[in-house]
Amino acid sequence: MSMQATPEGLPDGVSGTDLREAWRTGRVFGPPIRRTFRDVIADRLSDPLPPQAAMLFEPLADPHWDSDGFFLGDFYNEILHQDTCHPYTAEGVALLAALSVDGRVPPQIRFQTVVLLFEIATAADRHLAQCWPDIPPHADPESEGRARDAVRFCIPDLLARWAIECPAVRLALAGIAVVFPTVRTLPALTSRLQGFAEQHPQGTDIGDYVRFVLILAAGDDQHTLTAVETLTDAYWTGTARRAPARARALHLLGQMLTAVGGNLRLQR
Repeated sequence: MSMQATPEGLPDGVSGTDLREAWRTGRVFGPPIRRTFRDVIADRLSDPLPPQAAMLFEPLADPHWDSDGFFLGDFYNEILHQDTCHPYTAEGVALLAALSVDGRVPPQIRFQTVVLLFEIATAADRHLAQCWPDIPPHADPESEGRARDAVRFCIPDLLARWAIECPAVRLALAGIAVVFPTVRTLPALTSRLQGFAEQHPQGTDIGDYVRFVLILAAGDDQHTLTAVETLTDAYWTGTARRAPARARALHLLGQMLTAVGGNLRLQR
């Protein structure tokens, strides 16, 4: 964890002890989303907290006291560093899971935290497809496996919120659901995504994403491979054809989910 001794924007003449007391009593400094995150984590998780929680509870942990955007970028990067799992990523999953299921967190931020969980769960596969036949240069199989298992553990709680979630977060949840498919995944997603498929035709970002999610949920390797080839040729950065089909599919799904997020931001 990176700790900044003199963050920008701190009130003049205030000691670290006073800042910690202000933080403890609620007279906190920092961007609004940081305070929201702190409240959610304080309510939902107990000690010992993951190491990344220092950015929420330690006044000297991060220099960006007045910017939601800068804070979020730093906070997410502490959990998944430059799209690479590290030994503490698995512990940070608990923070993202808690934030993803709490209505105090704005929907657009919950979308981001669910997408980050998807990226953590698929990091090894996506990097494998991207680098094939070479070994990903920053691969850490042990950390990737632990982080993936941590995401798998929180999937039931995430999907339990489907009925009360906004459309954007539902789309992200659909993506993470097919990373860990069960016999119930396809029938559940078929009904839950029907409205999206009717509203967004094939050839649109959301329409293609929804249809590809359903193909992955069906678990037909040949159908999946055909869809990967078709969609890659039409829109997306390609991967080596000899790379494992699942890795290629999750690499493509990640690109599509990013495009869906951009589309949703433009619609706000």
